[in-house]
Order: sequence, then structure tokens, then C-alpha cells
Amino acid sequence: MDDSKQAFDASIAALTAAGRDFETVPRTINGVEYTVYKHAPSTLLEVYLAATAHGDKEFIVYEGERYTFNDFFQQAWAIADALSRRHGIVAGDRVGIAMRNYPEWLSAYVAITAMGAVAVPINSWGMAPELLFAVRDSDCKTVFCDQQRFDLMAEGLAESNIQAVIARPDTSSHGTAPSLQDFIADSANAVPPTASIASEDNVMIMYTSGTTGKPKGAVSTHRALCQALMNFDCSAMASAMANPELIGAMLSKGFEPAQMLAVPLFHVSGLHAVFLTALRGGRKIVMMYKWDAIKALQLIEQERITVLSVAPSMMLQMLESPEFDNYDTSSLSSLGAGGSATPAKVSALMREKVSNMYGGTGWGLTETNSIGTAFTGQAFIDNPGSAGFCHATVQVKACDEDGQPLPAGTPGRLWIKTPTLVSGYWKRPDANAKSFREGWFDSEDIGYFDERGYLYLSDRAKDMIIRGGENIYPAEIEAVLHEHPGVREVAAFGLADETLGEQVAVTVVTNDGVSLDEEELKTFARQRLAAFKVPQRVTVSSEPLPRNAAGKVLKHVLKQALS
Repeated sequence: MDDSKQAFDASIAALTAAGRDFETVPRTINGVEYTVYKHAPSTLLEVYLAATAHGDKEFIVYEGERYTFNDFFQQAWAIADALSRRHGIVAGDRVGIAMRNYPEWLSAYVAITAMGAVAVPINSWGMAPELLFAVRDSDCKTVFCDQQRFDLMAEGLAESNIQAVIARPDTSSHGTAPSLQDFIADSANAVPPTASIASEDNVMIMYTSGTTGKPKGAVSTHRALCQALMNFDCSAMASAMANPELIGAMLSKGFEPAQMLAVPLFHVSGLHAVFLTALRGGRKIVMMYKWDAIKALQLIEQERITVLSVAPSMMLQMLESPEFDNYDTSSLSSLGAGGSATPAKVSALMREKVSNMYGGTGWGLTETNSIGTAFTGQAFIDNPGSAGFCHATVQVKACDEDGQPLPAGTPGRLWIKTPTLVSGYWKRPDANAKSFREGWFDSEDIGYFDERGYLYLSDRAKDMIIRGGENIYPAEIEAVLHEHPGVREVAAFGLADETLGEQVAVTVVTNDGVSLDEEELKTFARQRLAAFKVPQRVTVSSEPLPRNAAGKVLKHVLKQALS
């Protein structure tokens, strides 16, 4: 074990000891024993009521609009009151949210979950069939939309007798659905809901962002989500204790904590790791209408952003921007790149571009409410390419195809056990039987732990390339080609081959103004990879790689283009 992990583990042991705020205890849930935080909130309503203490402190900044915590909660309570009185929503009913990242997304989520109803965040990048699938599959009674989503769904919502409320409508075209302001007009003085909510009650159905097939609705309980929030706080505290010098340097900058929200709220990266943690911690959130590296730099300078957590591809785009040095980014300290394997190139740029950088990354899932492995500070600096180590209430094991644990250093399917795990997939007994086993969940990710307990991700099981009987992990090839100074993005995948079963193919996106050819990239790969891993087909493009809303590359689209 190295010094960084030893310091973190010692901090975790102190924080989770008996009598401490983060004390952990064994608890049996649905016949399975987990390690849980004893003093975690029981419901999200408890979290919200505690956060109202932040009062007139600034909470949300969006396109020049500013809202205090008081402003925010008053709108949330009004929405909850209107849902009850006007739409007859009661505890357990499903209510969808289908809109881009607006402040109203946040207040609708709080309203729904505070009254005991079940929030259904819907991927706003989808077209009408995808949007309607989620609201119909989850049996939503009401859905909060922005104008664009309403226009796509209006006919289908009417056919399904699902009511709609429109945030920020185009008043000339929103038809029969009320605007949010009209919907809550009679609820201006509403008080917090008083619903009786149990910790094992459902709180959310979040649909997985599968690149193929129908998405599955992952059902979370209040307990699972509250345990996740407690885990964020405990891990942050332990990391701070283990990195006193980096924390001291960050605090010496003297900036009030402010976090940018630049990732979708309909995934755990935006909802859990940014919104709910900031709400709980009393931090300002600066919301972006959509991701744009230059706009992000402008906001960092204007709003003195201290915390930025985005997908690795977004972080790379910003740090490599030729405009980066033209903006005052001195407030930045805490940088996070998660959601997929973080290339070593990204962590190196984070250290180079941001002074006193307190960076980190992690691995988590929709099904675990974002919890899994993570690290920040010196451990992150010293171990580029790793996804960190296990959280305090998490167990992860790399297994073979029969579910048997593999030795350190051997890649296998990652199974995870944690009290933050969802209770299952909505109306999918087939998927539940396949993916859940005695409290463990098959992530379908491939990875391994080294002898010190650091996790390294290889790939998704379905993305693994099998060439002539040899297993090839695309992430390894991608990490190597990322090191080429002319490469901005790279995706490796398998193509059918009559002789070898599969051949290795890559699509490479070049940096602006850079010209690369196939042979140059193959030569670069040959110098760094075993011969059987060197790409046989290389496509060079200047267009960004196709990605889903979670930032994951749509490799099936790239494969189809070459078929």
C-alpha cells in the first residue's frame, strides 16, 4: 500500500468509527447484510429541510438569473402543492422531468421527491419515441417539459392521458398544457410537504443510457440515495484529511465554493455529484445552457468557479483550447473527470493548467447512484489512468465468467455491492435475474485491481475485442493513441474478420489544424503496443466522435460507418 492510500484509509477508519458522524454499522436490507452509514438521512425530504437553513445564500446562477436557497425552495414547495391539488399526485406516483438543464428541473425534482412521489428523469437528448418510452414505461401521471420536449411528445402524451406542465414556454405555441408559472400561481405561499415517507420507499426511476436496445429504469429508494450523499461527504472529508497541503493551498486562494453544472441532470453525474451535493453543502451552482468550452471559461472567470466536474472529453476540450490562457481561471482548484476511463493525458493537463490543482476521478454507475471507486489529491496525481479505490461502504470484485474472484492484476467483470445499489429495474424481472445476485450487481464493466487496491478500467464487456482468441481491451489502445500530440479523441473497436474473428479498428479525431495519416498513427501504435493490438484500420476525422448524453462514445455508429 502506498502512502496516499494509507493516509486515506486511516482517515476513513477515524471518520467511520463508533460515535463519529460517519459511523458505519452492519444492516440487513432485503435479506442481505451491508455496511451503512448509521447517521445518514432517512429520506430526501430530511436532506431538503436541512438545506433550507442556507436561506438567502446564493444557490443558482443561470444565464444572468440568480436564485437564493429561499427562492429555490419556495418554488419547489409551490410545485409540490400544485401537483397535489391540481393533478392529484400522491406518494408513489411517478412524475417525469423531460427538459434541458434549467433551474426549474431542479425545483421540480425536489418537489416530486419531497412529497413522496417518484421522480423520473428523462433523457432530453432523445427523440419522441425515446421520450415517450420512458414516461409510458414508468407509468408517469404528469411530466414537466420544456417547450421542445413538449412539442415532441404532445400527441403521445394526449394519447396516453399523461398531463404536462411546460417550463419556459414559447407562449405562442404551448397549446393546452399550462406553463409552470400558471400551474403554481395559486401555490405561492406553500409550505414544505408533510408526506409520511419511509427510507425503503421508491424515490426515483432513472433510465440507463444504453447505446443499443431499450433503456432500463433503475429504481432507487430514499435510503440508497441518502447513503450515496453521505458517502460523497465522507469520502470528501477523508480526502481532505489525507491531503492537508493540497487543501491548504486550495483554501489559501480565498474563493467561496462555487460549482459549475455542465453535465446532464438526467444522469447521476449531474444530479447526484453536482446538484444534490451542492444543495446539501450550501454551494453555489452555475448552470450552463449547453456545454461550450469557451463559454465555460468565461463563466469560470465571471463567477469565480472553484469546482468543475465533467466528462474527460469535455475537460480535455477546455484544457486544450487555445483560448484557455486568455481567461482568469485562478479560482479553479477542484477538478473532476469521471463517467468513463480518464486518460493519463487528461490528468497531466489538469496539473499543468491549474495551479494547486486538487483533482480526482472515479467510477460509479446509475445502478449504484454514482458510488463505486474514487480518489482525489495526491493519490490521483500519482496514479494516472486509475479510477481510484473503494468507498467506505463499497465492495468491488473482478470476476471471471462464472462469477469467481480473480487475482490482483487480472482483468475481469466488475461486481459491486453497496447500500446505494438500486432495488432493481422497473418491470424487468429478466434483467434483474441476470444482473443482481445476493446483493451484488454485475456492472458489465471490465477492470482489475492492482496489489495496492487501485482500480483500473479496461472496457465494457460487450466492447472487448477478441482477435484470434486474444482478448484486447479498447481502452488500452485509446490511452496509447491519446498520447499522440495531434490526437484529440480516439475510439477503438472491433470489426468482423473472416480469418481472426475480429480486427482492431480506430477512429481518430485530430486537433484543429493538425493533419495525420493512417500510417503515421499505426507507426506510433507499433512503438507502444504488442503487434496483435496494433489497429489494422484507422479512420482519421476532424468531426467530434458521436456520444450519448452521458458522454460515452457510440461505437456502434462508428462500426456501421465502416461496415
